[in-house]
Amino acid sequence: MDETLANLIRRHLQAENAQDLPATLATLHPDCRFDDFATGQTWHGHEGATAHYRQWWTTFDVEVKRGPGQGAHWTTDGLYVATATWHGRHVGPFLGLEPTGRPIVQPFLVILAFKDGLMSAERFHYDL
Repeated sequence: MDETLANLIRRHLQAENAQDLPATLATLHPDCRFDDFATGQTWHGHEGATAHYRQWWTTFDVEVKRGPGQGAHWTTDGLYVATATWHGRHVGPFLGLEPTGRPIVQPFLVILAFKDGLMSAERFHYDL
């Protein structure tokens, strides 16, 4: 495990959970890419990352937490693979669905890649 990258992931998750966009973007490579396989959406660069986070933060009042049986692993080629769960409420429109105010507890799998000491890719897999 690369402790520098592990610390980067911790800073990223803390900023993401606080919905602190500048601190979140500071952990991302300028050429980053986000792939949401459930929705079929892809975002590129800091502008795309901003759109990705704004979509999630205005739709779901969520926090990422690791639950029982969920973990994280480093692959031999430097990728980080983790399972975690989004916890929160549906507070804004999402893919044409009006907000329900209902709780969301959504497990997901994320694969992270790195470049120049920053996160360069996030790939999300979950059951929509």
